[in-house]
Order: sequence, then structure tokens, then C-alpha cells
Amino acid sequence: MNLNVRKGDNVIVLTGKDKGKTGKVLATSPKTGKVLVEGVNIATHHNKPRSATEQGGIKKVEAGIDVSNVQIICPSCNKNARVRHGEANGKAVRVCAKCGANLDEKKADKSKKKAEKKVKKEPAAKSVKKSAKTEQTDNVPVDSASDGKTDKE
Repeated sequence: MNLNVRKGDNVIVLTGKDKGKTGKVLATSPKTGKVLVEGVNIATHHNKPRSATEQGGIKKVEAGIDVSNVQIICPSCNKNARVRHGEANGKAVRVCAKCGANLDEKKADKSKKKAEKKVKKEPAAKSVKKSAKTEQTDNVPVDSASDGKTDKE
């Protein structure tokens, strides 16, 4: 089954007990035609302790909701819209049926920005750590020949 919804999309629930709720897609299952949406269709699981170390209890988890009961929210026009399929730069993409915006473009831009931020932050953090190490060695002079004993001893 071809799903028009992908992991990370914001969707709105169209029918059922959670009608009108919005959430982020946590997982998709194309074989069963279901999606897991954050904070929607909460089910209660009763767990029995199987060993002395394991605790029992009641857990609340998201259950699958049929993909036909959710609709994607376009990030550019902020409206729920049907998904059309088009082509951009030689690749097949999902397109908002209302405004014509590329639904796959936003995710690619965000992941590139996150990668750039990580690259920028790492060298600055390393330089701070190096300066802290040099301060520690400046405060306590250590003679390399005396196996860690200070000059004063």
C-alpha cells in the first residue's frame, strides 16, 4: 500500500475519538496501512512481571490509526490538504494539493541546517576543553621523570 504520509509529518485526525487532534507521525506501517501519531489513539497495556527484577504496571502507548483517517498538514500554508505527486529536479516528490508547495523539501532543508550547526559547534567545544586542560597543567607543575610527583616534593 502506498502511503502519502511519512515519518516526521504533521497530521490531523479526521475521524474517530481523537477527531481534530494534530500530532507528529512517529512510525508508518505500509503493510497494515497504519500510522502511529504522537498523542493520538492512546491504548492501555497491562504488564505482568515475568521475573523478580521486572516490574509490572499499566502503560499508556500510542496505537496505530488507519492512514485513511489522517491528513497531512502542509508546512507552508498550515492547512490540511491532500497529497499530489509531482516531479522536482528529476525526483518524485509529494506536493500540497492546495498551495502546490513541495512537502519533501522542508525536511531536507532542516536536516542540512542541523548538520551545519553540528559542524560549527564541535570545533568551538574542543577548543574550550583544550584551554581547560592547559589551565590544570599550569596550576600543578609535574615532573615527567618523577612519575607524577610535583616539583615541591
